[in-house]
Amino acid sequence: MINKKEIQNQMIQTVETVRRTNPMAGSITNTVTINFVANAQLAIGGSAAMVYLPDEGEFLAKVGGATYINVGTLHPIYEQTLPRTVKVLHETRKPWVLDPVAVGIGMLRTQLLRQFKEYKPSVIRGNASEIIALAGLWGLEGGVEVSNVRGVDSTDSVSVAKAAAVALARWTGGAVAVSGKTDLIASSDLVAFSYGGSHFMEKITGSGCSLGGAVAVYATAASPFIAALTATAVYNLAGKRTENKVEGPGSFQIQFLDELYKATAMDISNNPFDIEEV
Repeated sequence: MINKKEIQNQMIQTVETVRRTNPMAGSITNTVTINFVANAQLAIGGSAAMVYLPDEGEFLAKVGGATYINVGTLHPIYEQTLPRTVKVLHETRKPWVLDPVAVGIGMLRTQLLRQFKEYKPSVIRGNASEIIALAGLWGLEGGVEVSNVRGVDSTDSVSVAKAAAVALARWTGGAVAVSGKTDLIASSDLVAFSYGGSHFMEKITGSGCSLGGAVAVYATAASPFIAALTATAVYNLAGKRTENKVEGPGSFQIQFLDELYKATAMDISNNPFDIEEV
């Protein structure tokens, strides 16, 4: 098994590579949080590009280093845009991140998420209920197709989603990041638990969506597992630092972007986490 020191060295290399190369990670994302996603990607050293038309999704898939797809606010055009984009990503073997927001709500959302199974996203990021529901939709171990998703909120604990996260990671050959009080990041044979964050992250719109965008940026320079762990670590570090400097959620969002920007590669790699084999 890879040891913790090796993981930390890879995290440092990932952060430094991103800041040196300014890679583009395009997004087709939640219109409620699109501004926060783009600003977070810029703050960690990436380049953002937001689209929603089918041909533009295909273009970004070809020219970008990675792509982030978030199904939070679906529009009818996405019935064309998302399958066409992920098909190009799959054919060109480009990394992509899926955020299955509110899985189980509505026919189009269910249809699209079911289609994505064959295209095997590099990283899946969601809350515990979304991860359990997606595993159920895909017929994988640990999944329950009718889970406890409440809109975009989770009513399941991260620990309950562990089996589903590992099953999804084994199916895709990539990684799964489960957000919660303690974050869980799974590969096919390894699980990491990342600590930190802030209670204010539950009181703003877009902390999860923007994390998915950050994962996509790091996926341009690292394996799915390292990309997901690095993004989670910088979010937990920035959240913890920000909470000590602000008094409410409004100022938290602004200061949080500053802390993402200021975090060093060494700081990020040293944010507390544990690993275990599965």
